Amino acid sequence: MGSLNGCLLIATLVYVALVLYMRFGWYRTGLSIARTNGGNMQKVSVLIAARNEEDNIGRTLDCLVAQSYPKHLLEVIVIDDHSTDRTAEIVNLYQDRGVRLLQLDEGDKLNSYKKLAIAKAIDLSSGDIIMTTDADCRMGPNWVSTVVNYMERGSLEMVSSPVAYHEEKSLFERLQTLEFLYLIGLGASGIGNGIPTTCNGANLAYRKETFYRVGGFKGIDDLASGDDELLLHKVSEGAAQRIGFCRATEAIVYTEAKPTLASFISQRKRWASKSTKYKDKRIVLLGVVIWLFNLALIWGTIQFFYMLPAFDWLFALCVVLKVAVEFIFLLPITQFVRRTELLRYLPFLSFAHALYLVYIGVAGNIGKYDWKGRTVN
Repeated sequence: MGSLNGCLLIATLVYVALVLYMRFGWYRTGLSIARTNGGNMQKVSVLIAARNEEDNIGRTLDCLVAQSYPKHLLEVIVIDDHSTDRTAEIVNLYQDRGVRLLQLDEGDKLNSYKKLAIAKAIDLSSGDIIMTTDADCRMGPNWVSTVVNYMERGSLEMVSSPVAYHEEKSLFERLQTLEFLYLIGLGASGIGNGIPTTCNGANLAYRKETFYRVGGFKGIDDLASGDDELLLHKVSEGAAQRIGFCRATEAIVYTEAKPTLASFISQRKRWASKSTKYKDKRIVLLGVVIWLFNLALIWGTIQFFYMLPAFDWLFALCVVLKVAVEFIFLLPITQFVRRTELLRYLPFLSFAHALYLVYIGVAGNIGKYDWKGRTVN
């Protein structure tokens, strides 16, 4: 038992050091000051790959046609991915406001419909800067201006920006919001530390010439997911210092948490499936260390309850350290999105997160999962 606790303590200290290092990365991203006008403004193409989104696409397009960015420098392209509902019909209602509709018509079964949709749209787009978002997202009127001006000021090739859940309807969704902020914070921190690890395609911008320079999605087009994170890795191979995180309130894109545990697990399995394509061994090592720490924590929890009524102070110390360092990491992130009230759920989420990470780390790399009504590998 002593040797087990000793290993758990070492793993905890390593985890604490990693999280504090990532906290430093969040600090290094700085606060991006929103500027809604500038001199040398670029043509921008906003791309949305949509499948059966009739309940959401209208609200998203309302946000996009209301952008403050000059209308003659902004185009919106929606790629309809074989929808069987009214998605295409709704998009067509926005044609007179600068919204274009493309429709996929692929006969062969693919794993990567979304990457195909984005690649085709980029080929047909007129923008020098590509911005991607999802069909169930909301953004403020200065979203495009804020991200593009940040990119231009820093002469950046790619910009990741914040995504946050909102309009939660249950405790389960509020827990997801806090957990998702942890993930967004990790992505921002990796960029701040010069080791880009993750981003979210719901709020991603890159130069068209950069997309072609790295070969687009070639080499990663066999996975259903990865149009964001794996593309980030390709760009970072030769230009890690030209990737930025736009930490500005007006750059936030809002979306909704998953309503059920099944849909949540399916989403996270899809995200985890990308890890098989990671080439940067530092990112792989980071993931393995975090996974092993959470596995050790679960095993320690089992041993803790097995040893009752004796109290294991060393195990308790490890748990306290884990929650404390996650609080330190999440505090500035929740302050940024003005959701500090979510931190009350951290003690419970910290343990639940360990269970889910261990499961997803395995399940996401084996078997199949459902996505948008399709079963993919």
